[in-house]
Parts: sequence; structure tokens; C-alpha cells
Amino acid sequence: MKAIVHEHKQGISGLTYREMDVRTPGADEVLLKVNVGGLNRRDVAVVENKHDPESGPFIPGSDASATIEETGADVKDFQNGEGVIIYPGLGWKEKSDAPPEGYEIVGFPEDGTFAEYIVMPAENVRKKPDHLTLDEAGVLSLAALTAYRVMFTRGNITEEDTILLPGIGSGVLTYALKFAKAVGARVIITSRSEDKMKEALDMGADRAVFTYDDWNEVLHDETIDVVVESIGGETFQKSIDAVRRGGTIVTFGATTKDTFELDIRSFFYGQYNLLGSTMGSMEEWAEMLQFIEKHDIHPVVDKMFSAEDCQEAFTYIKESKNLGKVGIKF
Repeated sequence: MKAIVHEHKQGISGLTYREMDVRTPGADEVLLKVNVGGLNRRDVAVVENKHDPESGPFIPGSDASATIEETGADVKDFQNGEGVIIYPGLGWKEKSDAPPEGYEIVGFPEDGTFAEYIVMPAENVRKKPDHLTLDEAGVLSLAALTAYRVMFTRGNITEEDTILLPGIGSGVLTYALKFAKAVGARVIITSRSEDKMKEALDMGADRAVFTYDDWNEVLHDETIDVVVESIGGETFQKSIDAVRRGGTIVTFGATTKDTFELDIRSFFYGQYNLLGSTMGSMEEWAEMLQFIEKHDIHPVVDKMFSAEDCQEAFTYIKESKNLGKVGIKF
């Protein structure tokens, strides 16, 4: 088979598309023929910061849609040729306050999904939602699950809430926008791009402002209950200033600086809630799949790349050119 492989050089320049061996599935595993691998910022971080290219060839990737190619001896629930998606977590089954010890995400430290064929535990595989194409399903799980846990398990949003999504563009935030609108919440987005602001409004956002504006001034007539923060140090204080007293900030990422200075006194006087979140359990993944089917939610698919163009695809995500999800076709 051919796979996207990281080796020899640190970063995106160490990616090639080349031949690799296919592993035979064990008794409780399935061999999948990959259709689309969903590209996430995590994949860029893995090849730039986590994987040592001198340690040997490594296949990145956490998301995939696929068809069943072969089943292990103990697998009874799938038929060859059936369209499926994967849960990209290992070792986190039930919903909990935080992942258990030993939890990992597919695509590091073990090989991931960016290959023509992958082997997965059968328990991590589900039938593709009927309303999604294989292309859409391939860019679903990691980002949609992250958004689902952020919005509902951690943020507890309801139709009464006004949500602020700084820096619209990522797959997670486009899902967060769709999820919030599905339950009837009001959604305000920010962006550096007029085009992205317009597209977000077309997707259902109620209001759009520039990321570099003074949010307190521009949004003086709004009461913001929950901020979903993923930009990091560049906007974190603005997010605290924008949310109402007693409101909640949920953070799942930091595309800019990882640190910033916090005025602790003003924070506790404001009675703010600060929550962290990352990915989600298999139980939440099943809930998310039911939610998107109930509300007929489709991913925002920004662009599809061929596997041969893997360096271009990774650079596209790194430079935040996307609005929505990016996929790699195999």
C-alpha cells in the first residue's frame, strides 16, 4: 500500500507519499480501505514537534472514512464493503471529567490513518451515518467530537445562551457554530478575514466582528454567556473581558501563544468559569453521531487534497487558510 510517511526531516518537508507494508488484522480488529483522511492541526503539530524523524518512518493522521476490507475472526458486526468511520481515541470509553491514564489519540505515538489501508480495533469503528457522504464522514470525528464535548459536556450550552467563537475557520469552530445553532443558541464569531466572516454568517452565525477589534466596544449591546477559546495568548484576555460576569470560557487549543498574564483578582471578582477540554470519549462520540443525524448536520468541507500533495495540504492547514475541514483522498 501507499501511505503518507514522515521521516528524515523535521516538519512538513519530511513528508512523502510512498510504499509501506499492510498489517494483517488481529482477531478483534478490522482492515479498512481508506477513502478520506481528515487533516487536523494535531497532524501538523505531530510532524513539527512530536515525532522524531530519525526514529523511523511514521504515518500521521487521526480521522478516516473507509470501507471494510477484512474482518478479524472475532468480529461479527461488519460486512466487507460496508462504509464506516472511526473513533480516533484509544482507551477512553465512558464520559468522564478527564481522559483516563493511558489514553491516546490515533496518529501518535502509533501510526495513524493517512494510508490506503489501516487496521483498527473493531470497537473503534461505526457504520457511516446515512446522511453523510464518505468524503464528509472522513473529516468528521476528531473535530466534531472536540466541538461536541466543548459545547455540551463542558460548556453546557442551551438555547438561552449567547456564544462567542473567536477566530472562526477551524473545523472544530465550524462544528461548534452548527451545534450551537442546532439547539437554538445565539452565535457571534470573530475573524481576521472578511470572506470568512461572510461565510460564517451564511452558515448561520448571528453576528460577525473582526478579531482585532475592541470586542467590549463593538459588543457592548451583547451579553455573552460562553466563549469557546482556541486562539490562545493573543486573545485570551479579550475573551475574559468579553464574557459576562459569572460566564464560562472553554478552551481546547492555542494557535498562538500558549501563555498570557492573568489578573487573578479581577478574575475571581468576576466569578468566571475557566474550563479545559480535549477530544472526547467513545460515549460522547456515539452521542455526537446521534446529534448530527437528528439535526442533519454536515461538515463544512473546505478543500480536498490528493495524498500526493500531502506537503501542500499540511501547509494549507498550518497557515489557517481553511474555513472548515480539509481532507486527503486516498
